[in-house]
Amino acid sequence: MNKKLLELMEEEQLPVSEWVKIKQSDINLFAEATGDHQWIHVDEDRCAKSSPFGCTIAHGYFSVTLIPQCLYGCIQVDPKFPTLLNYGVDKIRFIEPVRVNDKIRFHSTLKKVERKASGRLFHFETTAEIENRDKPALKGVFLTLLVGAT
Repeated sequence: MNKKLLELMEEEQLPVSEWVKIKQSDINLFAEATGDHQWIHVDEDRCAKSSPFGCTIAHGYFSVTLIPQCLYGCIQVDPKFPTLLNYGVDKIRFIEPVRVNDKIRFHSTLKKVERKASGRLFHFETTAEIENRDKPALKGVFLTLLVGAT
């Protein structure tokens, strides 16, 4: 069973998230939301002919936006402290492009917990694994604030 954030110990690894399939329709929605319509993301025909990957690739930040969904699937919400806020990202690196129809999942380890006036700040070292690929999509330290937890 998944633990509550306050039960986690430093250096503890969360359960690995479920696989998430990266669909062209989701890439297109992300392009619409951000205004980033670079051809490498949205022009399937051009990518099939001209891209070094042979297909479209997801925006790097699109992969980042999937982390909260996957994090919430790996922990229990504490009824005393139900509000989690994305607090930021440290040292993010995009290592391997995520191609359309790839599946990714996240591996996270709690590295540090800080007390803040508004709650506890959790630092998760996170890697996005790409199914059947040697290199990860990204690595970074993702920050989550548990509001009200002192």
